[in-house]
Amino acid sequence: MREIVLDTETTGLNPADGHRLLEIGAVEIVSQCATGKVFHTLINPERDVPEDAARVHGHTADILKDKPLFASVVDEFIAFIGDARLVIHNAEFDLGFLNAELERAGRQLIGVERVVDTLALARRKHPGQPNSLDALCDRYRIDRSRRVKHGALLDAEILVDVYLELTGGRQRSLSFESDADKVVTVGAFPSLRIEPRPTRVSLLEAEEAVAHTEHVRTLGDAAIWIRYAGGQTAASPTALASM
Repeated sequence: MREIVLDTETTGLNPADGHRLLEIGAVEIVSQCATGKVFHTLINPERDVPEDAARVHGHTADILKDKPLFASVVDEFIAFIGDARLVIHNAEFDLGFLNAELERAGRQLIGVERVVDTLALARRKHPGQPNSLDALCDRYRIDRSRRVKHGALLDAEILVDVYLELTGGRQRSLSFESDADKVVTVGAFPSLRIEPRPTRVSLLEAEEAVAHTEHVRTLGDAAIWIRYAGGQTAASPTALASM
């Protein structure tokens, strides 16, 4: 299954207040394994960036003024996500901004039915506990040392690891053997051939063999040599040599 783990950065908290998108980061995963394909862009929000927001992500209006408008990158973004399921932490926030930009650009909005909210997953799995991205990284021992400031692509990459922990994908990926590797196919190995035991040549002289036979006869019917000789009262030199 193809999924896109996604994060955004914005100028504020609510698009209804005129705040805009300024960064998108997205990571492709297939069957819960990162493929190496990513989408990342900074965006000119066409407005100022409040100081409190800039402290969170480090992007100022001066930095963003030469970046592309959302309308310039929307086709590339839509092509990248395709019809894949989107994995987002606190999806209501990011989806609100994405749909506001898509509506402004005259494009189809993203439905909530194709979104997995990892915040909702975490709340179900860890009720009553902190479930921010930082808290989940600490809980699952995921390295977040690079997260000095928020960044859409960095946060999406971290969210991949968090998502795998929340869904059990990390444990599954620890197995280095596929199910196919564990199956032993009948007939995969050549049949064992039991070679007939070679006939041994007697090293006894004829006189020695006769003397031994006479001796065995004196031991009685219960003698072990009688059993080894196949119940014969007189063993031939060849029979004696095969014992």
